[in-house]
Amino acid sequence: MSTFFTLLILFVVIVSVCNVIIIAVSNPHINDEVKEMPVVKTGVVLGTSRLLMSGQPNPYFHYRISAAAELYHSGKVEYIIASGDNRTRYYNEPEQMRRELIKYDVPDSIIYLDYAGLRTLDSMIRSQKVFGQDSIIVVSQKFHNQRAVFIARAHGINAWGYNATDLDARQGVRTNVREVFARVKVFLDLITRKGPRHLGDEVEVGIIQER
Repeated sequence: MSTFFTLLILFVVIVSVCNVIIIAVSNPHINDEVKEMPVVKTGVVLGTSRLLMSGQPNPYFHYRISAAAELYHSGKVEYIIASGDNRTRYYNEPEQMRRELIKYDVPDSIIYLDYAGLRTLDSMIRSQKVFGQDSIIVVSQKFHNQRAVFIARAHGINAWGYNATDLDARQGVRTNVREVFARVKVFLDLITRKGPRHLGDEVEVGIIQER
């Protein structure tokens, strides 16, 4: 067997093992049913763009907002952290999430904005190190929740995942392929003890905010 095929087989095995471990560890802690979620203080909604490159609404975004609102109105969380990318003044995922959550009758005063959720790793660690939460419910699609919950629990955070509606396999094929390799990066980050790009001042969740 040539060196190329040996390396190819090794690569496939590594990718497969990383994915199997993440699924096995996280699946007992994620669910599609809001009634199955524990009651915790804070939910963390993971950011994505409100619009696709085509300018059309991004279904991933809107399904996450709907799920987060359902979680709040079901009494499963008291506060919501909207964690996403704010790379420029013209691109602000947390603010977009805040505006949409308000449309679902989520009070502005209970929404906290995490502007430095540049990656899932950043969002999870910052929920504890910056926002002081040791128990959270993560809101995203199932494939994303699996990785987020695994990361959180690997860093000592009691995390559960509430699965927002996903797209069908055909619509989400590019995202799902990218996710397979993102899970390998999870283990590289753990091995290298990678942390979030930004930390900053601590934020006390539980104080009614005025904007």
